Amino acid sequence: MKRFALALMLAFTPVTEAAAHHPGARIDEVMTEREPAFEAFDQHRLPRLDLTLADGTYLNLGDLDEKIAVLSFVPADCGAPCGAQQALLREVQESVNVTPMREMVVFLTVGAASDTGWDGTNWERGVAANGTASAAASFASLSEREGDAPMVHLFARGGRHAGIFHGTEFGRVNLVLYINELTNAPMPEPGLVDRIIDIFN
Repeated sequence: MKRFALALMLAFTPVTEAAAHHPGARIDEVMTEREPAFEAFDQHRLPRLDLTLADGTYLNLGDLDEKIAVLSFVPADCGAPCGAQQALLREVQESVNVTPMREMVVFLTVGAASDTGWDGTNWERGVAANGTASAAASFASLSEREGDAPMVHLFARGGRHAGIFHGTEFGRVNLVLYINELTNAPMPEPGLVDRIIDIFN
């Protein structure tokens, strides 16, 4: 019954929100106004992230270019804040996965996170080649905000770093709505600079 109620809420919430705000291309502006934990981004040049997944396969962010990626880090010394954020992200995944977005979104946790409660069809856990704490710090350095709260990094299709949700107090529905807008955005065509860089990577 809980899943049905959640699915029903999500089925109507985006329609209501879209009718009220028509965010579309303005999603960053709208989300900045409504969600204090959100930080807009538009970055293509990112720290390198090479991962070994739980099943032994290798992955880097470039492998996920055709998906919306939701990236979080769980360093060993993070403790309760990371635990709370992971619990919130599992709720976000549950909300996403009762919609067609399930096929377009992958949740990626780097570090010693528990797999309890995650839906393994679109969730991966990995270990960073340069260590979880170092990888988390590299991505945290992209933010203009101070503090050491854990961050959730959002990537649009094409690999663009689109936004960060900070800490553990952000609204679950706000993150789901932001992911929904990213799924509606067209896949970008690579520019000349991107194609040249890809040749040398």
